[in-house]
Parts: sequence; structure tokens; C-alpha cells
Amino acid sequence: MDLDLYFQKSELIPAIVVEEKNKEVLMLAYMNKESLQKTLETGYTWFYSRSRQELWNKGATSGHLQKVVSIKADCDDDTLLVTVHQTGVACHTGAYSCFFKEIYKSDNNE
Repeated sequence: MDLDLYFQKSELIPAIVVEEKNKEVLMLAYMNKESLQKTLETGYTWFYSRSRQELWNKGATSGHLQKVVSIKADCDDDTLLVTVHQTGVACHTGAYSCFFKEIYKSDNNE
């Protein structure tokens, strides 16, 4: 598989991580070609930390691993949807998902 296809616009691409069982969005992280390759080789998620400027294996220190079920590219080949089996929580705060801060919810049921 030629991974260069996914990195034509940028060296980093967003990777949206979703739990396979309940389809909940767990987190958004970034992958470079090396982290995507390691993810494909190991079957567990690897990302590129923009702040630390290094690769990181999700859950390597916490034990909250993400076993990859599937990876899909969007229509422009510049964003990935990574479906996983999450062990424990996904967020470094201890929350199950990184998306727990509700900022708006419509009262309209239409």
C-alpha cells in the first residue's frame, strides 16, 4: 500500500478515532506516515504528537490501548477514520471520550 497518497497535502493528517461497539467518537489525533505505518504493522494506534514532536503509542503507558478494527480514508484522502476496540478510557483526563464538554444542545426536537 502506498501511504504517500494520504500525505500529499500535509505531513500530518487528522485521525478521528471511534469505538466500534457504540460508534462514539473517542478522540482526534494526528498521524504522519510513520505513525500510520506503525499502526498498520502493530494493529494498535500510533500518532504523532505535535507538541512533543514525536511518535506515541496510545495507551503504552496508561494501558488504555486501542486495538484497530478498521481504517478508512475520507473522499479527499486527507483524513482518517480509525475504528477501534478501546481498553479503558481514551482521554488523558480520565473521561471515556475526549468529547465530553457540551457547549451547545438544541432544545428543539424537530
